[in-house]
Amino acid sequence: MAKKAKKQQQSGGTPATVALTAAGVDHTIHSYDHDPAHPSYGEEAAEAMGVSPDRVFKTLVADVDGTLTVAVVPVAGSLDLKALASAVGGKRATMADPTLAERTTGYVRGGISPLGQRKKLPTVLDVSATTHPTICISAGRRGLEAELSPHDLANLTNATLARIGRA
Repeated sequence: MAKKAKKQQQSGGTPATVALTAAGVDHTIHSYDHDPAHPSYGEEAAEAMGVSPDRVFKTLVADVDGTLTVAVVPVAGSLDLKALASAVGGKRATMADPTLAERTTGYVRGGISPLGQRKKLPTVLDVSATTHPTICISAGRRGLEAELSPHDLANLTNATLARIGRA
């Protein structure tokens, strides 16, 4: 059974929401009660907000030739590591160590946002995001999502747009 997401018009206190507010970007914050037993953070968010999983994007951290790189892909699919490496001019990509990803971004797994990270990392946004007027991304903690234009997200993160997701 889907949980009801609460819509908020004002930002709360995560680095991601602070970054959105400071940038003056139109966005909506959605919060819901996170269930630690749910098998997928992203699918849980889509269910709670009542939106299609292809509009909810997960933030993953990968190591591309020794450089931590952020990949933002739909929760309905997976990350194509070879395509990610190619998008940033690299040769090989692997998923980053979760502890290193948390320490570098300042967020916990399931709550990593592409915005407001402790250290600004190269970011690649799956091009499928541009087929939607708005997408949802983590707002910096489990149970908190930010809905915004994919173009605004790309501009705020200086993201490369590339086909890095797999269905």
